[in-house]
This record gives sequence, C-alpha cells and structure tokens, in this order.
Amino acid sequence: MKTRSNKPYSGKSTDKSKSSGSSRGGKKKAYDKPKRKFNKPEARKDDKDGTYTIRLNKYLADAGICSRREADTHISGGAVMINGKIVTELGTKVLPTDKVQFGGETLSREKLRYFLLNKPKGFITTSKDPLDRRTVMNLMENACKERIYPVGRLDKNTVGLLMFTNDGELAKKLTHPKHEIKKIYHVFLDKGISRSDLDKIAAGFDLEDGPIKVDKVSWVLSENDKKQVGIELHSGKNRIVRRIFEHLGYEVVKLDRVFFAGLTKKDLQRGKFRELSPKEINILKRLK
Repeated sequence: MKTRSNKPYSGKSTDKSKSSGSSRGGKKKAYDKPKRKFNKPEARKDDKDGTYTIRLNKYLADAGICSRREADTHISGGAVMINGKIVTELGTKVLPTDKVQFGGETLSREKLRYFLLNKPKGFITTSKDPLDRRTVMNLMENACKERIYPVGRLDKNTVGLLMFTNDGELAKKLTHPKHEIKKIYHVFLDKGISRSDLDKIAAGFDLEDGPIKVDKVSWVLSENDKKQVGIELHSGKNRIVRRIFEHLGYEVVKLDRVFFAGLTKKDLQRGKFRELSPKEINILKRLK
C-alpha cells in the first residue's frame, strides 16, 4: 500500500516529465491545473487621456462636496451633471476631460489636503460670514491653493484643535456621531468643582436635548486646584462641554480642545497650523 509522504509539496521538480505538466500514465495532477483567468471589465476610454480616473461619487467626495454615500443620493436624485447632461446612474466614471457640475457649480478634483490648526479665541468656525467677522478661514489663507473646509466646529470663545481638509468622505466620518470620535478638553471654571459634581458628570444626566454621558472626567492637576478639569467624550452636540458644567451651576471661563481623533497640540503654537503627516492621515482613515 502506498503511503502519503509527510514532505510538503515544494512546487519544484527535477523530473522533466513532471515539469512538463504530466505524470506517469499521462494524467495531470491537481497542482498542474492552470489557474483560471478572469477578464477585467473594460474601462471607458478617452482619445487623449486613456482610461477614466475615478468614480463619480468619489469625485464629489474629493471635491469636498460630501461623503461618497451622500454623493450617491445626489447622483440618483439628478443633482449632478457631466458635460451638460444629468447623470443618475450609480457607478458612473469620470474622465480627466469631463466637466462635472453640482448645484450649478463646476467642480474640480483637487489634491487631497489635511491640516491641523490650534485655534485662538475670537474666531468663528465658518467658511463665510455675512457679518464680516473674523473666521478660522482667515487663519488658513496661506495653507494651500486647494479649497479646504473646517471639520466640525469650535465656538468663537473655544480654543484648540480644529482640522481642515477637502476630503469630504473623511470629514463626514470624523463628524458623524456613529463613529464616536474621541475628543479631550481642558476646562477652566469660575470656581472649584466638587467631587460629588464630578461623579454626577461621570454618571451622566439629561440635558434639554437628551441624555449625555462622558467617557472620563477628573481634576487636571490635583484636588488643590479644582477649577481645572479634564473631560473626555465622543459627543458632537453643540456647546456640549459648556452646557454640562452650566447644568451644575459652573461657568466655563476657558475651554481648550487638546485632543481630537488621535491628534494633539504638541509643538503647535496658538494661531498656527501644520499639515498632517502621511502616517496621521492613514490612522484617521482607518478609524471605524
């Protein structure tokens, strides 16, 4: 009786008959079978530039309009035009020579850029202000030639980390509640907060727009300085940190966001910005 060898198949053979794909008796063995080839779908062609570059939904996301999922809704709803014609088919591909329009505006797929600003006090988070007040975009004027937008918002008197990008898909991810992006704030109060009130915040309570619960809360330094508090949470509700302390009778004198989605203020002076490193960008894109 023949026994099966314990020696693993190496894929190499010194026998000429085996190397030609046949064994004794002319029968082919399983590992001699050729791999099945699959034909790739034919790409849309352009006379000058070759094949297409990008799907339409990603084109909209890269233009900073919205996320890919939202882009599909806009496309199927007839809000997008290519070369003057409304396109509703999902999966449509865009050529480098195509003219893409959304809301009457011609779009361009720009290089994706990512910046981090240490926002100072006195600037509102908006792209344009009808009252001509100072906005965070005034601080980012010389950042790049691409059109970038703030990710989320910090109110006028809040300082700290604020990210900017033209990557609509990532921006949506970092601001959507379901992704629970981690944020840490350094809070300065008008008076020392008691241990019992810290415990109330940690346990969670109801505000006017629903329940709120933080991940961590504690004094920053020690019990000797109870006016400074560190608070970690995932909520993106408007003015949530200020409202938490106001609910318990405290006034927030200063609010500083020191951590956002893994990014910190290390070596970043107030009012200055820096471009994110490829490593930081990859980490943000891997966040779930």
